[in-house]
Amino acid sequence: MDRRTIGIAVNGVTGRMGYRQHLVRSLLAIREQGGLPLAGGGRLWPEPVLVGRNEARLAEIAHRHGLTDWSTDLAAVLARPDVAIYFDAQVTQQREKAIRAAVEAGKHIYTEKPTAETLTGAVELARLADATGVRHGVVQDKLFLPGLRKLARLVEGGFFGRILSVRGEFGYWVFEGDWQAAQRPSWNYRTEDGGGIVVDMFPHWHYVLERIFAPVTAVTARVATHIPERVDEHGERYPATADDAAYGIFELAGGIVAQVNSSWAVRVYRDELVEFQVDGTEGSAVAGLRECRIQHRATTPKPVWNPDLPATEDFRAQWQVVPDNEEFDNGFKAQWEMFLRHVVEDAPYTYDLWAGARGVQLAELGLRSAREGRRIEVPAL
Repeated sequence: MDRRTIGIAVNGVTGRMGYRQHLVRSLLAIREQGGLPLAGGGRLWPEPVLVGRNEARLAEIAHRHGLTDWSTDLAAVLARPDVAIYFDAQVTQQREKAIRAAVEAGKHIYTEKPTAETLTGAVELARLADATGVRHGVVQDKLFLPGLRKLARLVEGGFFGRILSVRGEFGYWVFEGDWQAAQRPSWNYRTEDGGGIVVDMFPHWHYVLERIFAPVTAVTARVATHIPERVDEHGERYPATADDAAYGIFELAGGIVAQVNSSWAVRVYRDELVEFQVDGTEGSAVAGLRECRIQHRATTPKPVWNPDLPATEDFRAQWQVVPDNEEFDNGFKAQWEMFLRHVVEDAPYTYDLWAGARGVQLAELGLRSAREGRRIEVPAL
């Protein structure tokens, strides 16, 4: 078998996302399947170089998975000619500086979002990457998940007719850390450390809305810090300075109105941790990360509002399940394979640093809208 090796610096592999989704379920999963099949024959073999600040943890992860290459010296890794791609899954505050160094070293860039703490920084990274000529991509994992792929298929097939609105509900209760350990790191709840649900989730909602429906043209947002004090990983109480909930209205091109609620202080009463309901003149759909249900105009019942009588209709049973019709791979792995083909085969790829910058832009404008209490238009970059 003709096997071509490509070195990939994986920075932030000791974190939850960097380890679980990107190393184990993506790069190592590609190796377990024998590499990535290439169009011209042969297979591409990703060779991860684990990068981080804790040498003991890097060594433990490497030993666990039979890897032999790790380093706490990012500059030394970027200087290596056998490393072609730099991937970043660090905390946001560390990302911009590291990506800039990787671009200047001539490495192709693949990164988690947000790509920078500010729009200015995100745009500068995109411009620098373009000027240097390296390939660049940003993780937009939700687009590759089964539920949203089915939803996109419905949009592309014209199922909805004219789309009127999108309503999204995301979130779950993140424990405060006192009587139960929190499910998320404490830095998520400190603005000074780059935390906040707007900077975390608005870039997600941006690419979901932009890619599946239409570009975002305006935003109106209200943010809150519902839980003002939490307990960190060391059992110490700290003030939660970052927003833990955001309620956004996004106006899309073509007159579509999207409303998305995001919260780490909400208890789940829905089928999945995130769900989007799309209503159109010809039909509606409710999509989560895995499932999607539809109700066509011709099968829409005619309920009558009567508050004096109990509801007798089983509204959920009136919806039809959208079949898979294909085998869905892990969403992170699917996008990794797309980016690797983009690097080695020049395959088409649009999820670049400019897309990442537009997500940062929406987060900035959402926070500004909340501060100023007004609707803000989204200018083209």
